[in-house]
Amino acid sequence: MNNRAASARAVLIAGPTASGKSALALNLAEAVGGTIINADSMQVYRDLAIITARPTPAEAARVPHLLYGHVDAAENYSVGRWCVEASGALAEIARAGRLPIVVGGTGLYFKTLTQGLAAVPPIPSEVRSAVRGRLEAEGVAPLYTELASRDPATAQRLMPGDRSRITRALEVVLATGRSLADWHREGMKPALAPDQAVKLFLEVDRAELYRRIDARFDSMLAGGALEEVRALARRSLDPALPAMKAHGVPWLIRHLKGEIDLQEAAEEAKRDTRRYTKRQATWFRHQLPDWTWISPVSALGEIRRALGR
Repeated sequence: MNNRAASARAVLIAGPTASGKSALALNLAEAVGGTIINADSMQVYRDLAIITARPTPAEAARVPHLLYGHVDAAENYSVGRWCVEASGALAEIARAGRLPIVVGGTGLYFKTLTQGLAAVPPIPSEVRSAVRGRLEAEGVAPLYTELASRDPATAQRLMPGDRSRITRALEVVLATGRSLADWHREGMKPALAPDQAVKLFLEVDRAELYRRIDARFDSMLAGGALEEVRALARRSLDPALPAMKAHGVPWLIRHLKGEIDLQEAAEEAKRDTRRYTKRQATWFRHQLPDWTWISPVSALGEIRRALGR
């Protein structure tokens, strides 16, 4: 392992959906006296316990867990808010003399934790509504063209079909008159220096990972995921909210509306999740190249050796 253990103040565990991150974090926390911090952007939502495979109450009772299920689905939770809350959690854990174990699959959370975050001010609702209205009416191509003219540096870094990032970048430049590139030179400092953490990405054979994804979704359905999504759908929330786009939620809502049968909804949800794991792996390789990729089977022993525990 190439992480520097001598100054390790935390363990960061990432990996694709269904790679065994939560189980590893739980076993490690019990072994070394750790506290787990959630770094999954969907597991923060109170309404999504089953469909996001959030730790069960029994698991959460074994060691302290922070930043799980504390946000209402009607809220548009942001990476900036997570950074503030994660910084507070790290301080709380340090005071308790425990080891922070940050676990999840949201790469941007890990990047901002160790590299900081641009101080982009809140975007006025009228600007956001106008841009997103154009996205629905015109598609992403005209927005990308406008972004390229107003903020060429940011546009050059984005894929022309990346709807969410193009929309966000255009909102920022229209609202502030400054590009994201400008804002990235300012902002929130990292809460944790990269060389102060053991940083692992769990790597699972693709065929095995896909098998786990399929089996886990079937288990979610058997455990009440459809009823959970039915309760969420009754709230008639904006479909653009992050919680409404969690893997499986849109397809199960379509089933509940009578548009597709449950088998089709399940297969499409599994397919979306499999595709997402490919994007997760690509993102981590490009954005966080100093992380160690390791098999889940070997990870616990390697972390304990790195920590000297």
